[in-house]
Amino acid sequence: MESMNVAATDATPEAGSDAGVLLAETDGGVLTLTLNRPERLNAITGELLDALTTALRAAAEDDGVRAVILTGAGRAFCSGQDLKWAAERGEGIDIRRELGEHYTPAIKAIREIPKPVIAAVNGAAAGAGFSLTLPCDLRLAAESATFVMAFVRIGLIPDAASTYFLPRLIGPARSAEMMMLGDSIDAERAQEIGLVSRVVPDAELMPTARRIAQRLAAGPRSLAFIKEALQLSASNDLDTQLAVEERLQEQAAGTEDFFEGVGAFLEKRPPSFRGR
Repeated sequence: MESMNVAATDATPEAGSDAGVLLAETDGGVLTLTLNRPERLNAITGELLDALTTALRAAAEDDGVRAVILTGAGRAFCSGQDLKWAAERGEGIDIRRELGEHYTPAIKAIREIPKPVIAAVNGAAAGAGFSLTLPCDLRLAAESATFVMAFVRIGLIPDAASTYFLPRLIGPARSAEMMMLGDSIDAERAQEIGLVSRVVPDAELMPTARRIAQRLAAGPRSLAFIKEALQLSASNDLDTQLAVEERLQEQAAGTEDFFEGVGAFLEKRPPSFRGR
């Protein structure tokens, strides 16, 4: 097991905390990234997003990482943009620049890493914290988790690609209701509308996430192709998507894992995939 702190100091460090704003731990091919500003409910700063982007880009190139878990320290997943931090910056914030330089790279890093990413939502996911869960491939929620598109409460629009991902996950009508009313939903309701795939007792969240991540980490190279195919399907017509499947299936059929899978099937044994 390897662990490290990413971004050694916070721009506004919590009292008594000298850990990094993002914790990274690798175990058995699974990288767990933990948003680590618990005294601020893991509220977002540019530094935190940059650390997340850096970690995901490094993981994309690391053959030792085959699946990723994203979660939060303490009692929240992420409470969204740290408004106190923003207000204390006397020069103010250029919102468009902030989104382009910090939020967009982090969202794209989650989508572009050719490995499954699981959001393990351990508490409140609000505003841009909610948005961070949406580009993940799988979302698991603790029973105490809540989800709220809080932007409208302060006169803003949902950002960090939430207007792209949320309608594709739960449909435009439910998305409009969540975004325009800004009401919070609990984990049970999130599962009912298809926002999360599983709800588990709080104490079982990380063990469950790790079991699923370990299963994915032991999976074939084709998981990356499945992720790519699903992403492209969001905007493709039928003919274009059929062509995507042809291309990716050709790539999958040329991997070592395909030959291992066929061999294991013929020999009636479990396959031993290596992600190659």
